[in-house]
Amino acid sequence: MANFNVPIRGEVSANNQEIFDNLNKGLGMVPNLYAVMTLSDNALENYLAFQNAKTTFSNKEKQAVNLVVSQINECHYCQSAHTLLGTMNGLTEEQTIEIRKGNASFDSKLNALVVLAKEITAKKGFASTEAVDTFIDAGYTKGQVVELVFLVAEKTAMNYVHAITKVAIDFPLAKVI
Repeated sequence: MANFNVPIRGEVSANNQEIFDNLNKGLGMVPNLYAVMTLSDNALENYLAFQNAKTTFSNKEKQAVNLVVSQINECHYCQSAHTLLGTMNGLTEEQTIEIRKGNASFDSKLNALVVLAKEITAKKGFASTEAVDTFIDAGYTKGQVVELVFLVAEKTAMNYVHAITKVAIDFPLAKVI
């Protein structure tokens, strides 16, 4: 089995060193999952552009999507990172656990988002008409259905990177559910 070591700044390309510096300034750290992406000269830069693309979803909504997708894809690294980020964006730890289970009973609109994101992930895009209609009836748009597919894809990519690399989790561990 391949062993993926987490590169340090001096071991990566000049472009990736600049990204390391920006991450350290903004986050105070370079998360291991980001660092391992620098084994490629392009992957982290491309991923960050994808992750930071314009969206009509709030940070809280994005974290809800990240939580449920990471749960479905069994990525404990991303569950841990997004539990922390979710609590920084207005969710309680209990709410993050409920979202990971596929519901948000505390907010009907957020629940429609979580249910649809769960179905998109679990059913590889073949979400039920009912989940899509409930999402739209909750106040979202058809354009946001499309946008949600991209959020699911973005998080799934990171879940898959962790599944392959198995780098150490450098966030407070999310509760196992």
